[in-house]
Order: sequence, then structure tokens, then C-alpha cells
Amino acid sequence: MADLVYRRVMRDLKQRIHQNEFPNKRLPDERSLSESYGVSRSSVKRALSVLATQGIIFKKRGAGTFINPLYMKNQSIFQYEGSNLGITDSMKAAGSTPGIRLLKFDVVPASKEIQQDLFLAEGDFVYEIKRLRLFNDQPFMIETGYIPIKIAPNLSQKTVSDSIFNYLEGQGKVVTKSFMSIQAQPSTAEDQELLNLKPVEPVGIMEGIFFLDDGTPFEVSNMRLHYKYLNYNTFVSLDEE
Repeated sequence: MADLVYRRVMRDLKQRIHQNEFPNKRLPDERSLSESYGVSRSSVKRALSVLATQGIIFKKRGAGTFINPLYMKNQSIFQYEGSNLGITDSMKAAGSTPGIRLLKFDVVPASKEIQQDLFLAEGDFVYEIKRLRLFNDQPFMIETGYIPIKIAPNLSQKTVSDSIFNYLEGQGKVVTKSFMSIQAQPSTAEDQELLNLKPVEPVGIMEGIFFLDDGTPFEVSNMRLHYKYLNYNTFVSLDEE
């Protein structure tokens, strides 16, 4: 439950940052935030630590916590920032209207590769979920994911037509880590049809394995993005040995 508290604070602060609720680009101190959210100082500290790791805020010794101006200049529809905040929430936080068109929802035997990626045994089954992600009714991503049935036995068409990460949180499971690879490739005929790409235009590829907070691999996902919406941000610290 403590994990959900800090994530709630983090999400709300991120949304308030997107909505320019801090015109001087300075956040209230930890004590003030703790009182306004009605949570412990440790939850606030953890939320701020994650935002700092993502490069959204930075702490200036003796002066306070400030919003990173470069982050504000580089906002896009979907940004991967090394966190696992779901795409649906990322878009809502940016004031956008997310949408999902379910293209496929099947139960299939896990392939050898998926067995290896998700630590499954031969004969285990997974959900195969293919969705077209929309931004204000405009398609921007084709997402294909594989989730072990034993981890989420009650997934339905209705559930996967919304945020799967939020559904998991409601079941007391939180996605906290991922390994991601990002590249660009020539677009396929399907990319061009679903994402409104021209044959000469590329597609961004994000492939990842997502993990629950107890270290269990939860999902293998392949995301094919319209190249205009692929914006990778990271934060590099130069003061660590």
C-alpha cells in the first residue's frame, strides 16, 4: 500500500507540472507537500526521488526543488523516461485524450522465446494482446504484448481495452521496472495502414520486458510508434563514481 501512496503523489505532481501549476518552477518543500497530500514525509521523499531520477525535477542545495526547464520544452504525446508509468496515464497527465482500439485478444501457448523472457515452463499459456493506441483519435502506436495467464487470470476484453497497469494496481500488483530497447526500422505495410505512414517513412520500435515489484516478469511488449511521437528522455548524473 505504501508503494501505491508514493505513486499517487508522483502522478499528481507530474500532472500539476504539466498543467503549469508552479509558475516559478519551484515545488513546495517536503513538509508542505506531506501536509497537503496527507501522507508521510517518506512517501513524498520517494515520489520526488523518482521524479528527479526521471529528470523532471532537480534539487538545488539550499534553494529547494525545481522543475527541469528542458523537460518542459521536450514534452510530447508519449515519452519513455525510464519509468513505468503506463502510456494511458502519461497521456492523461499531458492533458491529452487517450484511446485504444483492440485488434487482437487471444490465449496462446508461450513460444520458446516468450518462455525464456517471462520465466515460463513448456506448456504455459499467455494472453496475446494487440492494440492500436490513439491520441485524440489519431493512431500513433501499435502495441503487441504477451502476459502470463497465471499472473492475471481474469483479464477480459474490457480490461485490455483500458489501462492494464491500472487494472493490476487494483489487484495489488505494481509494475515498477523494465528493460527497454529502442530503435528505428523501415515501416511495414501494416505500419503504414494503421499509423498513416508513407512507404518511405520509418517506424520507431520499443521492445521491453516489464517486471512487478517483486521481480516477477509480467509482460513482453513490442511497440511500433509513428516516428513523430518517439521521444526518448533520460537523465545522466556526472557526479557519481
